Amino acid sequence: MNPSRSKLSQSTCGTASPRRQFFTQSALGLGGIALASLLQQERVAAAGLASPDGQPHFPAKAKNVIWLFMRGGVSHMESFDPKPALNQFAGMSIPETPFAEVQHSEKLKRVRVVVVNDANGQQRNKLYPLQVGYKKYGQSGIEVSDWFPHIGSRIDDISVIRSMWTTDDNHGAQVQFHSGRHMLDPRVPTIGAWINYGLGTLNDNLPQFISMGPRFFDRRDGHYLGPAYDSVGLKVDPKNPLDYARAEKEVSDREQRLGFDLVSQLNRLNESRFPHDAALEARTKSYELAFRMQTAVPDVIKFDGETAETHKLYGLDQPETRDFGQQLLAARRFTEQGVRFIQIMHGDGAAGAWDQHSNLKNMHSKLAGQVDRPIAGLLTDLKQRGMLNETLVVFATEFGRTPGSQGSDGRDHHPYGFSVWMAGGGLKGGVVHGATDEIGFHAVEQPHYVTDVHATILHQLGLNSHRMEVPGHKRLEQDFGTVIHDIIS
Repeated sequence: MNPSRSKLSQSTCGTASPRRQFFTQSALGLGGIALASLLQQERVAAAGLASPDGQPHFPAKAKNVIWLFMRGGVSHMESFDPKPALNQFAGMSIPETPFAEVQHSEKLKRVRVVVVNDANGQQRNKLYPLQVGYKKYGQSGIEVSDWFPHIGSRIDDISVIRSMWTTDDNHGAQVQFHSGRHMLDPRVPTIGAWINYGLGTLNDNLPQFISMGPRFFDRRDGHYLGPAYDSVGLKVDPKNPLDYARAEKEVSDREQRLGFDLVSQLNRLNESRFPHDAALEARTKSYELAFRMQTAVPDVIKFDGETAETHKLYGLDQPETRDFGQQLLAARRFTEQGVRFIQIMHGDGAAGAWDQHSNLKNMHSKLAGQVDRPIAGLLTDLKQRGMLNETLVVFATEFGRTPGSQGSDGRDHHPYGFSVWMAGGGLKGGVVHGATDEIGFHAVEQPHYVTDVHATILHQLGLNSHRMEVPGHKRLEQDFGTVIHDIIS
């Protein structure tokens, strides 16, 4: 028996050789992310999701997505869906008003409760008046709350969807909004993972799916697609944007280059012995990509070349808006460099800072003040640079808040009806789609489950959500969602 054939058989089909174990273990860090990027197009092509060069299923209107997610549950009634009836009937219980039917058992049965008799996620009957005023903005005259005046100034670029619903009445709804599945279901890939899986890279020096800000509950994205499609966590720190990418000891660029060259030489010596080991070649290239990422990522996060006007536009000149503004400016710069999907979470804490069971007026106004100006600055900057037409910006949250009060000055979780908005990427601006009832309880006109947002994003990127399926993992119809054609220009 040929000894080299025996070793080859072991290395490719049986127990891994020490050399393969070395590369496998080494790939767990930044090199693993780089390797995932290199293997992505090959896997996509094999699955029939897109062509080997990363072309979409049909002509795309958008190339990139900036996904802004407010953790905790933004009150739709105090942001983008005014309900003057709450002021008119304030202090009355819902059964005492003309809207008693909103609590009919048939209308409440969609919700799946994770924790029975939890203190939150309950029906709150005493109607609570609006805690903020509203103003009409732009040529469209769409009303936006006084907590979001800067976003209001950009309303003619925005499609507001006022008829969202979901089925989780607790903060697992954060997972549901990203994946379409309830916390009681098995974990499945998120929208960012599907986009990363279905499209080829636009920049070989950068990760294609970036996440910034706090994540809780489910911190993975790829799930059965594999870790290759998890987001790469970044922070706005040019000196250390990738915690796990730094060497344990100080290593110069020249020393890294010598190391890469040595590994490459060793691999070349063994190519003739292991001609069918494609993973070995891919891992060799992955270290080159890892080296480029270590250089490219910090360069993108450096804002020295941005003008003072741009810094001010994003709120970098004010302490309350600086942190979020820096993330959005970084998002614009990553988008310019071709990163497909940039996910930014706002609102720290396990439940999310927007979770106002009490003190809603003070906390919502404070949190809105942190994000309003930077988000409007992002939309303005993208439009000025001619990028908004190819960049889809999404403002989302896991659910809304109850029309009734919790305690004396808060609102509980509300999955039956809430608002999100989308801008750019071939969508209409200055439009409102769908509606909740008069007190903001149920989505009653053109209701949309959360995956309809996913399907619309995929459609604008040139992807058919029904073709986003892999063997051995049958998806439910609700996973695919339905494209919201009314907001597409």
